[in-house]
Amino acid sequence: MEIISTQNAPAAIGPYSQAIKLNNLIFTSGQIPLTPSGELVDRDIKRQTRQVLTNLQNVLEEAGSSLNDVIKVTIFLEDMNDFGVVNVIYAEYFGEHKPARSTVAVKTLPKNVLVEMDVIAQAPNFVN
Repeated sequence: MEIISTQNAPAAIGPYSQAIKLNNLIFTSGQIPLTPSGELVDRDIKRQTRQVLTNLQNVLEEAGSSLNDVIKVTIFLEDMNDFGVVNVIYAEYFGEHKPARSTVAVKTLPKNVLVEMDVIAQAPNFVN
């Protein structure tokens, strides 16, 4: 098991890792719309979604993976009315790659953000 950490995504704000690599799988912790320096982006669903996906992209890159290697995404939304907007931005980041996905509405998220996501990805360069 390997702990993944990058300065190109916000540091964990609690007792957890940005991601864990185990054999050929990478499990990310939930990413919220914090910049790598720890600043919260504006309370705008478009900006927050882009920041979350950029954070995930950077964590995966540190682990030797990419969004094209994602197997499963879980999206947590404060308001399901934002689903359409999030879906459009999500499609921009994932392109033709379509991992399995769940979207869940929640009452509140850390730091009162609008969106949080985590992923499970494969590590394509895994050597057993």
